[in-house]
Amino acid sequence: MSGEPAPPLARSTLDRAAHRRTDREWLAQAWQRSRVLVLDSTQEGRALVRTDANPPALVLREPAELGPTGKAVPLFLGVEPDGVPVFAVDAPLPELPATRAVSLREVGHLLSDRDAGVFTTALALVNWHLGHGWSPRTGHRTEVDEGGWSRVDAHGHRAWPRTDPAMIVLVHDGVDGPDGRCLLGNNVTWPRTPGERRYSCLAGYVEPGESAEAAVLREVREEVGVAVERIGYAGSQAWPFPGSLMLGFLAEADPAAPVRVDPAEIAYARWFTRREIGAALAGRAVDVGGGDRMVLPPPSSIALFLVHRWLDGHC
Repeated sequence: MSGEPAPPLARSTLDRAAHRRTDREWLAQAWQRSRVLVLDSTQEGRALVRTDANPPALVLREPAELGPTGKAVPLFLGVEPDGVPVFAVDAPLPELPATRAVSLREVGHLLSDRDAGVFTTALALVNWHLGHGWSPRTGHRTEVDEGGWSRVDAHGHRAWPRTDPAMIVLVHDGVDGPDGRCLLGNNVTWPRTPGERRYSCLAGYVEPGESAEAAVLREVREEVGVAVERIGYAGSQAWPFPGSLMLGFLAEADPAAPVRVDPAEIAYARWFTRREIGAALAGRAVDVGGGDRMVLPPPSSIALFLVHRWLDGHC
């Protein structure tokens, strides 16, 4: 993907400096001279951005400015290009002038490469710690270790952050130009907004013993009853809600094949032309029946990244 646009949450400038994670003396010294992102898990992982910055810019603070918040366990994210370490803490957000609290979903696509990497990594780590306070092996309480990159119980049994691989695919007909079509679906679990119906790429988790490409074949067949071919990898990004890695693909299918949705997962599925997708992206109403207009995936998602790649002919 060198020289090509990256998915919005796949951008970063941090050196993760993994060799520093077990060096407690270095971590203690690094904390004193670090920049710190405060992230509040009780507010769905929101952090502060400056309201006077365009695009939005994360508010990172010095440890001495944190007050009681500084007592939270620091999570080492990495080292900036200028040599300054970066940490995150899960704590209530401070009240600061000219700032507002935002989620990664809201602003991930607007942030700089540096801020996107910091926010995504911090949220992924915080969410992992929230769900792993107890050892899955022994049932004993665990404590944060290795700068936030592991948890260990009193008997030395250690657990490391895990990422759940998931595939997401833009299925298309292989036709160039405005009449080319893609197949999108509406998931039964998505919130319903009157007058709108969200359509997105098909997705699902990679199962044990399965390759990502095999998951593409299986999930598309299970969700809409369509066989795909010519599967091509397009990129990946973390989706830390709470801990997925989205593996993006494009694949071809025959639009003449009947679409048979699995009602347990997909409420609606249909083919859309490039004309319709372009209109929806431009803010024009695309009728999808029942008085609803089409809504596309949010800008921070890899789903919209895949839609744009297909729309622009990068299949």
